[in-house]
Amino acid sequence: MSSQPEHTRHFEELLEYIKRTRGFDFTGYKRASLARRIDKRMQAVEVEDYERYVDYLEANPGEFAHLFNTVLINVTRFFRDDLPWGFLRQEIVPHILAGKGAGEPIRVWSAGCATGEEAYSLAMTFAEALPDAASRERLKIYATDVDEEALVVARHGTYDERAMGDVPPELRERYFERVDSRFTFRKELRRLVIFGRNDLIQDAPISRIDLLVCRNTLMYFDAETQARILTRFHFALNDEGYLFLGRAETLLNHTGSFVPADLKRRVFQKVARPTFRDRLLAASRLAADAVDPHGGRRDPRPRELAFEGSPVAQLVVDAAGTLAAANERARALFHLVPNDVGRPLQDLELSYRPVELRSRLEQLRAERRPILLKEVEYRVEGELRWFDVQLLPLLDETHAWLGVSVTFTDVTTTQRLQLELEHSHQELESAYEELQSTNEELETTNEELQSTVEELETTNEELQSTNEELETMNEELQATNEELETMNDELRRRSDELNEVNAFLESVFTSVRAGLVVLDRDLDVLVWNARAEDLWGLRHAEVEGASFLALDIGLPVERLKPALRACLGGEPRPFEATLPAINRRGRPVTVRVTGTPLLTASNGAVHGVILFMDELGDRPVAALEEGGAGLQAG
Repeated sequence: MSSQPEHTRHFEELLEYIKRTRGFDFTGYKRASLARRIDKRMQAVEVEDYERYVDYLEANPGEFAHLFNTVLINVTRFFRDDLPWGFLRQEIVPHILAGKGAGEPIRVWSAGCATGEEAYSLAMTFAEALPDAASRERLKIYATDVDEEALVVARHGTYDERAMGDVPPELRERYFERVDSRFTFRKELRRLVIFGRNDLIQDAPISRIDLLVCRNTLMYFDAETQARILTRFHFALNDEGYLFLGRAETLLNHTGSFVPADLKRRVFQKVARPTFRDRLLAASRLAADAVDPHGGRRDPRPRELAFEGSPVAQLVVDAAGTLAAANERARALFHLVPNDVGRPLQDLELSYRPVELRSRLEQLRAERRPILLKEVEYRVEGELRWFDVQLLPLLDETHAWLGVSVTFTDVTTTQRLQLELEHSHQELESAYEELQSTNEELETTNEELQSTVEELETTNEELQSTNEELETMNEELQATNEELETMNDELRRRSDELNEVNAFLESVFTSVRAGLVVLDRDLDVLVWNARAEDLWGLRHAEVEGASFLALDIGLPVERLKPALRACLGGEPRPFEATLPAINRRGRPVTVRVTGTPLLTASNGAVHGVILFMDELGDRPVAALEEGGAGLQAG
């Protein structure tokens, strides 16, 4: 048996093989749940280890579909968990609609929609809030999943009585058409729901979304993959958009991107972030405020004193690349002497320490856009400090190039506080991630169990440690049990049919009054009936599989060899031979042997030979002549 590291390596190689050949990236999924689902499929095809399963997938491309159906657990219901749906209906949807102007589109995304119940639940919820068909035309619901088979079911929008159990009767009446025992979502609202394949790990998100619903999907991914997906969700949402998660999913580690609208119901709102363009516009407005509104010339001395006494280190480099000015803070920080002012910047250590400025100056001159370098490290008198370095172009009223202003803002205190804060957050996140991981693993288990109807009840000790892990195993066992029951029913049916056929054949063989022997193409005995046993004294168990030509039964079987070979060679007519023999009682008898080809039903190919042996009496006959005397074609 392979060691654990080798076992893990083979598992990772299997995931990479699936990603490379089929484009499914399972590497971001939680390993415990993923391994359990893949092991279940391997047991179904009787493959023992991951290395051999890769070989099996290469030899059987159709196995991928069965594997994906096992791994991708499509557990969903209409209005799953009624409490959060009530909050969505009463609070979130009215707030979204209130913020929309007349005719402005309403965009909703159901990520991980499985077989579509969630997407249609959203359609009904918004339809109830929109007064008429014209206003509903603004609504677009994008429903995505990675499982193509589940999307096929979702696109049809047809469900059985059991699936409709969670839909209130009044909504069922308004939004579904019943055909026999199945219900189909009405076409006029169905066209507002757009289904498509989207891999949350690899594919680009849908943008400008007002409400993003992703329930009990994130919990299957590890923490790093969750963070990547949530970054995409943040991009997808409008500035006041909402994110609706499952009951085991929270965002305490992502408070910079989302804040709870209702933590209990797992509804979160996006935290809007100002863009770099917004910050530049604000800076330009501040600069404009500094200009004399009357157009008069101001006294430059206050400005020079402010520049010299500023606590922020500042340099000015003119158009020729010469250090034109450096305030007191810059001179002290970078050990500049009065003679350095007026020298080419490239001749000074400052041009490359603490940051490479020469290439940045060229870039600034070419692009004429501010450059901000964050958290540049610089050791001052043995102490490590951090600076934000900003390079601003200096242009006159005709936009002619005058030079560059370089400022070094000391952010050491902020950086240290940030590091301490990050350390505290890491400790808090570590504790929370353990709890969150356990919670998500439990919910993952519950999802897997619900996919095949709960069955397994485990011990109290397992329930106390991970209640939802137990439910996962229960669902898997239920699925396995149903598969086994189906297989057992099929096996019993086939066994009964086989027993009937065997009994029928046994009756036929027993009823034949002649000795019946069936030979295969190698002239080995397949069938030896009771009359043959009585005639020659050998039981079926003694001769089965033995060469007929090698049997010592008192019959000169060697004389039949040419006829048998001709029969196997495709001779269409049966043959008949009358031979002297000694029966099991030692008495000389005359035996008539009749042979006919054993043909297959499908194509008439010769599969063997059927021999009938009749005892004509105890009168001996003359020996057969050389070359087959006594053999007659039928």
